[in-house]
Parts: sequence; structure tokens; C-alpha cells
Amino acid sequence: MAFFAKRRIFVAAAAVVAMLGLATGAEAAASCGKNGAGFDAWKQDFAAEAKANGVGQKGLSALAGATYATRTISADRALHKAFSGSVEAFMKRRGASAIISRGRALKKANAAMFANIERTYGVPPGVLLAIWGMETGFGASMGNQNTVSAILTLAYDCRRPDYFTPHAIAALKLVDRGALSASSVGAMHGEIGHTQFLPGNVLKYGVGSGNLRDRNTALASTANYLKGHGWHAGASYEANMGAIAGWNSASVYQQAIANIAEAIDAD
Repeated sequence: MAFFAKRRIFVAAAAVVAMLGLATGAEAAASCGKNGAGFDAWKQDFAAEAKANGVGQKGLSALAGATYATRTISADRALHKAFSGSVEAFMKRRGASAIISRGRALKKANAAMFANIERTYGVPPGVLLAIWGMETGFGASMGNQNTVSAILTLAYDCRRPDYFTPHAIAALKLVDRGALSASSVGAMHGEIGHTQFLPGNVLKYGVGSGNLRDRNTALASTANYLKGHGWHAGASYEANMGAIAGWNSASVYQQAIANIAEAIDAD
């Protein structure tokens, strides 16, 4: 999932800091930057902040080895263009008809897994398949950008450091836990796995091993995320648009997910 798809979980910087247990007040965050020139110096400052917030040696080593992610910054600057236009145009660009066709086939082939997820979280297959297909083409394209470098670059960048700093801390904690490594790759904004979770969301909503590159874990975690954002079991997609909006704050994306999900579940 693109970064734009996940911003609702951390609506306000203060709420983010509280949720992930980041230090406030006396511990000032490292200064931001507008290009890569100050990134190495920033990393040294950020290492103290990360350590104060519980990051261990593996995470700190990953931080030390991170590089400024120029491709991530380029993708970030073009982000809003990707969610422009009508719902119909957006769905066509994203291959909605192919997602519906493949989603129906995967639903039938994995009926037991989806039934178990729905029993556990109250979330039906259609929306999970719609998200999975929209985000990574059902796991075919999970990204090739270094995750730690991407998320640290965004925490350093002056555009939205308050939003990405908790995710950067979370990414380093995931390295400590072994769920990520310094060489792990994912999408351009540091999203991870089949349905593209940002690191802070992995910590809060990831289930089981938390390995979002495992299909079953990713889909169950996505259901847990939707449940955590108010999904009402048995209700219509229209009634659950609030939970879908929690997944993605772009209105065209929200409606596309609902439309695709309804078409998959109608089969």
C-alpha cells in the first residue's frame, strides 16, 4: 500500500508519540533536512533518540548503515498525483477488472483460510483480496527499496518528520526482533509485505510472527487492522467505509476498494 493509504493511524503527532511510547518534552527530535547533505549527521543525533526509546544494538546498527533514499523522496513528491481523477479512472489505472477476476479465484482456492480469518476478525474475504490485489498484485510486487533507509529518510525529510519518526523507531525495533533486517526491502515509503504495512502498524496490528511477507500472516494482520479501525462484522461495505478510510485516506482509493470487494464477494 502506498504511504498515503496509511496515514490515518497516526492522525496527530502527539497521538503517534504516545501510542508508540516515544519520548517527549526534554528529548528534542533530531533536526530535519531537505536533501541528503545532512543525513549522516542526523543519523548520529537520531541514534540517541532511538536508543532512548528502546531500540537495541541490532536496530542501531541498521540505523548506522542506512543511506539517504533518493528514490523514496522522488516517489513522495509525486504521491498525490497517483490518487487523482475519478474513481472509474483510478480503478482502470489500477487494473480493477483483473483484481476482481484473480480475487474471485483466490477466494475459492483459499476458502478455508478466508473463513478462519472472518470467524476470528469479522472481516470478509472481498476487502482483504481487494487490498491485497491493489497493493501488491497479490504479492507479485512487494517492492525493492531498502525499508530501513526509506523510512529513516522520510523521518529525516522536513516534509512530514513527525509522522514518520514513530515508524522509523518501529522499524528499528522490528530489526531488533528479527522481523526485519538491515537489508529488508519493500515499497518506497517503507511499507512491508503483501498488503504493505508501515512499521508502526506492524507493531500494533501484526499477528502471529509479524512477518508480513508471509501471505497468511499479512491477510490476518490486515483483517486485524480493519477490525481495530471499527469494522462491523456482517455490515455492508457502505457501512464499513469508516474502517476502509482508516486504511486509506484517499477517497478514490476507498471507493475503489469497496467496489472491488463487493464484486469479489458477490461471486
